[in-house]
Amino acid sequence: QVYKGLDIITNKVSPQEQRLCRHHMISFVDPLVSNYTVVDFRDKAVPLISYIFARDKIPIVVGGTNYYIESLLWKVLINTKEKPSSAPRPDSDRKVELEQLDSAELHRRLSQVDPEMAAKLHPHDKRKVARSLQVFEETGIPHSEILHQQQEEEGGGPLGGPLKYPHSCILWLHADQAALDARLEKRVDDMVAAGLLEELRDFHRRYNQQKVAENRQDYQHGIFQSIGFKEFHEFLVSEGNCSPETSALLLEKGIQALKQVTKRYARRQNKWVRNRFLKRPGPNVPPVYGLEVSDLQRWEEDVLKPALEIVESFIQGREPPAEPLRMEQDEENKRSHRVCELCARLIIGDREWAAHTRSKSHLHHLKKRRKLEASGRAGGTVGDSGDTETSDEDGSLPVP
Repeated sequence: QVYKGLDIITNKVSPQEQRLCRHHMISFVDPLVSNYTVVDFRDKAVPLISYIFARDKIPIVVGGTNYYIESLLWKVLINTKEKPSSAPRPDSDRKVELEQLDSAELHRRLSQVDPEMAAKLHPHDKRKVARSLQVFEETGIPHSEILHQQQEEEGGGPLGGPLKYPHSCILWLHADQAALDARLEKRVDDMVAAGLLEELRDFHRRYNQQKVAENRQDYQHGIFQSIGFKEFHEFLVSEGNCSPETSALLLEKGIQALKQVTKRYARRQNKWVRNRFLKRPGPNVPPVYGLEVSDLQRWEEDVLKPALEIVESFIQGREPPAEPLRMEQDEENKRSHRVCELCARLIIGDREWAAHTRSKSHLHHLKKRRKLEASGRAGGTVGDSGDTETSDEDGSLPVP
């Protein structure tokens, strides 16, 4: 929502609602800026929060993207080059340049300057590897060392530095999955009815058509990362160059894809809250209050009234009437390294390893290995099948 225009695809709050309460951080970045980052967001948002506090008001951070919210709550980000806090960097983004390199070369470079961080990151995770290299190049300090410094500050923990605002609380609006899915599908239909296609056509004509013609389309950075662009790409580039029937099919394909990716993103948001807020290790974790929004007919009783009571209690310095959600203990090792020799894959994280061992590709290899061993015993030899498997249902990556 920081990007100018594109109000429908980014689900911006309506002008009518903005008149009820002053909003910040909306529609101020040029859509063609590709190097706007969470650091830029934080550097502009933190002074605004201070300004709101100075006027004896309560800042309410609304998400959305929980990674951006986390950047405001904790000291977790790293500044590299000095830059104005009111605008994204004007110079080319070194991280984007690094991402153009081969994965193995990127990881080799990081291993030379920051072996600890290289050991934590999967060799094929180009964006994180590139970011760690960028941090070292622009600060002269290994990324892992800076993270250790943050974690060792008073109030820091395994996931970063101390809590910036000690009297904050988190209101988590959650719904039954079936109700949420139905609501998200309806939202997409409402977006189409509100003029989504006209908005995308206009943006494609003004900003994207030339990039497509020159094969410079990039869906990994800037506004083009937003949900909605990739899903309608095929429809937009073929419109007018195919039959009306084909165009209609591509449009319906885009709408269904947008519904699916929106529901998938909502699941990731909820998973983030559970893993990063409810399971966050270390001290200084704000209390998280769950508010049930499955039945919108009960908005006032289930959401508005308890939320106001919770916030009012915090302002007055007393215990809220509602109990916060219980903080869960997470015993999972997210940085464990295992190599599956059967599949020739490096797996990072206990959960990912468990998922891999249940995946179709792994079970397929296991079945073939057992058959081979059985036939080898029968014939007096045991060897490797030499077969390869391209299925990747578990999301793991091959060892480079």
